Amino acid sequence: MLHNRFRGQGLALDAPYPSIDGEAPRHLLVRCPVHAATPLVDAPGLARRAGVASLHVKDERGRMGLGSFKALGAAYVIARDAAGGQASGRGYVTASAGNHGLSVAAGARVFGAQSIVYLARTVPEGFADRLRAQGAEVRRAGADYAASMAAAETAAHDEGLVLLSDSSWAGYSEIPHRLMEGYLVLAAEAAEQMPWPPTHILLQAGVGGLAGAVAAHARHVWGEAPIIVVVEPEAAPALHDAIAAGKSVDAQGPASCMGRLDCKRASWIALRGLSRDADGFALLSEGQAQAAMPVLARAGLATTPSGGAGLAALLAGLDLPADARVIAILSEAPE
Repeated sequence: MLHNRFRGQGLALDAPYPSIDGEAPRHLLVRCPVHAATPLVDAPGLARRAGVASLHVKDERGRMGLGSFKALGAAYVIARDAAGGQASGRGYVTASAGNHGLSVAAGARVFGAQSIVYLARTVPEGFADRLRAQGAEVRRAGADYAASMAAAETAAHDEGLVLLSDSSWAGYSEIPHRLMEGYLVLAAEAAEQMPWPPTHILLQAGVGGLAGAVAAHARHVWGEAPIIVVVEPEAAPALHDAIAAGKSVDAQGPASCMGRLDCKRASWIALRGLSRDADGFALLSEGQAQAAMPVLARAGLATTPSGGAGLAALLAGLDLPADARVIAILSEAPE
């Protein structure tokens, strides 16, 4: 666990803080026929096992039929464009190692747009088939996510496409800022569903979009009281290392079993927000993530190591007080 010395002030980055306006995406998504609030699950058995007073889990496995919170992101961006008459016939391009690509593809299909998703050579062909089933054109490029994103950026420039990334960097923030705004639907639902304010919030992170959005909303709703802990793979400590260095850095590490979280550079918007809002950054080992999977499955919360990373950190022995009231996110369905 790394204590965040920038808590309350944040790092100085050329990026906006995450939005806290959850009403805009909720107003738009209520018109979607497959949209419905996901459940908040009370998990007393896991709470006892972890030695805390209560544990509530925001279960995103059924979100809009796509099996992940990511359905709230890129699809919301495209829906916003459609509401302004800009989506039909437009081409969106992205890179993906998982559910972000599905959200782009599904949003484009619904609103009459084109989607192109770049995948690294290591991404399984089964996932490529899921993208094609949503109408996406799949292109392979590079050995890792960073290489596939570079190819997507080149295609956007050369082919006149809209780059729809779930990360942000210097000079690229407007679209990912809007995408993160979509995640506030999840945060607003959870705040309304909680029977009492949490004392601890556990948020897994890859580039940090989900964690950044939820943390900003939590501070807006519950103020400074909850302790917010961001959980990353030990093999991909992008936010952890940036906080340690006091600036955006490229993290080093091998490939992680938490593939959706295996990102070596944090989103600038997320990093700026979390450097202000999060209290600590915890690293989760591969073994700890894998050991939690059968425990979660027996509790009716089957997921992937990525989807259950926050819960895995709790089960691995985060040093929380016995009276802690914890909320965590189950971010995706099992594969």
